[in-house]
Amino acid sequence: MTISLKTRITAVGPEVADLAEGGVVILFADGSPSELAEVSVLHAVEDQPSAEAPATGARISIGSLEATITSVGSSAWQKVLDIGHVVISFNGAESTERPGEICASEVDTQALVAQLQTGTAIIIHA
Repeated sequence: MTISLKTRITAVGPEVADLAEGGVVILFADGSPSELAEVSVLHAVEDQPSAEAPATGARISIGSLEATITSVGSSAWQKVLDIGHVVISFNGAESTERPGEICASEVDTQALVAQLQTGTAIIIHA
């Protein structure tokens, strides 16, 4: 299985749990502005992201939690490549509401919150 992105959580902003309970996770590479860090999961890339965006049906794992990508916004992957930023909505939508968003299958949001810890790996498998 090809890996599109492998990164590791370095910090979790104080407002992340509230967003995750609503099924939304905002990733931002280390070094993001402090006002964005409050709502973001900061991360450090371990394997450079693939040039190609993951396709619908690809898998995303956050620790032991897994979901299936259901749609990828038109600029989402470019933002991952440029600044390590993406909004992941675990809503099962077949189309994104915003161009910088990746949608994935619905998950147990309490389990999602539990996985958002420093050191947890986030992997997108193409």
